[in-house]
Amino acid sequence: MISSIREAVASSVRSSSSVRANMSTYVHNMDVPTKKATFGMACFWAPDALYGATIGVIRTRVGYCGGTKNNPTYRSLPNPSEPSRSAPKKPESEDEGDHTEAIDIDYDPNVITYAQLLELFWQNHDPTARNKLQYTSIIFYHDEDQKEAADKTLKEQQKRHKAPIVTKVIPFKEFFDAEDYHQKYRLQQHPWLCSEIGVGKTSPLLKTSHLAARLNGYIIGQGGVAQFNREADLLGLQGQVKDYVSKLVAENEGNGLIC
Repeated sequence: MISSIREAVASSVRSSSSVRANMSTYVHNMDVPTKKATFGMACFWAPDALYGATIGVIRTRVGYCGGTKNNPTYRSLPNPSEPSRSAPKKPESEDEGDHTEAIDIDYDPNVITYAQLLELFWQNHDPTARNKLQYTSIIFYHDEDQKEAADKTLKEQQKRHKAPIVTKVIPFKEFFDAEDYHQKYRLQQHPWLCSEIGVGKTSPLLKTSHLAARLNGYIIGQGGVAQFNREADLLGLQGQVKDYVSKLVAENEGNGLIC
């Protein structure tokens, strides 16, 4: 199924008004109608790479969702380091946030369905892991159709796991962008590449660029060599940039996701 989606995007990208005749122009913007999906999957670096390289996904950004406090930051969430077993549990302070790390996705419903995004959600994290709230599993639905689809798949998934699934299905309320250094984290580990495509450490393109989303996944092997080869020219990649990314895709394909 995923392979058919990858084939569909090639046609979609070719017909997009964002793709200029001059293919040396990087495709940061995709002017197509989109819908939103928002997931908590234990952390946000891994799903940012996963979905960013998924055909039909237009943009991604990472941040904090599901809590009650305004303007949460990474440092205001519960301490990410695990306390030792002998240490007393640290009480929640007034300054600690109650949000969950999440991935916010803009996708083209003419290329990929919400059901297919849900399939990737279930396949790429452990929905039975009892993590702290910061890293828990949540589907934030944007409408009743998404709620119905999420509830249905949750019931189906429970039959496949011996341990209880902890995933919650709750309404989306507000998404707070994470700090710049979290956006396209894998891509930012390659400063030369970021400079070449015009995506600096504080650039808004880290959250809005179609190309940045793609490369953030490709450089750790997501999407794979065959998909990259079909998309590279369409994304405006040429010369050293294309060769650099191509080498990374080949080296890392099949390595899986890490946070």
